[in-house]
Amino acid sequence: MENHVIIEPETRRLKLRQWQKKDYLPFAKMNADADLMKYFPSTLNKQESDAMADKIRTLIKTQGWGFWAVEIKEKGEFIGFTGLHKPQDNLPFLPCVEIGWRLAKEHWGKGYATEAAKAALEVAFYKLHIEQLYAFTAIQNNRSQAVMQRLYMINTNKNFEHPKVPKKSGLKEHVLYKLTKKRWKEQSGIEKNH
Repeated sequence: MENHVIIEPETRRLKLRQWQKKDYLPFAKMNADADLMKYFPSTLNKQESDAMADKIRTLIKTQGWGFWAVEIKEKGEFIGFTGLHKPQDNLPFLPCVEIGWRLAKEHWGKGYATEAAKAALEVAFYKLHIEQLYAFTAIQNNRSQAVMQRLYMINTNKNFEHPKVPKKSGLKEHVLYKLTKKRWKEQSGIEKNH
């Protein structure tokens, strides 16, 4: 497996970076939090959480980007992940690149998800030259959909049943949002010299 130069975008308050072993414990605490994970089929135990972090870390190492660990620059504190991913599940809109995030509950409501996601969008559109991105979540997850809307993403009105979510969970139906590079350039109001 070839290793790529790792892209690590920064914002005013945040650094999006490769995962470190010290991130695994706070990440496991997040994944064990029933409230934080209420729009996922289940919480994760430490072993499952570590396996997920290992997989994310390997993807970043091999392609140079992915679901970056998010750190508050001022404190050097890990608060979750935000970034880009190529879903492998049997989803009706593949192939695609998705943008996603998961932040520790104590850091909700501070604009971190939107700030980090905007940095990820800049990488997607101007460094990786991706023309469109998707985001999806359970239809009940209004908080995540609000972030998608703040990123100028548009609801495609093409809801789908996520193949990895059990029917009995009540979370099987997902909304699908989309953002094109053209719309991002128009809406973000930032002229890029790329």
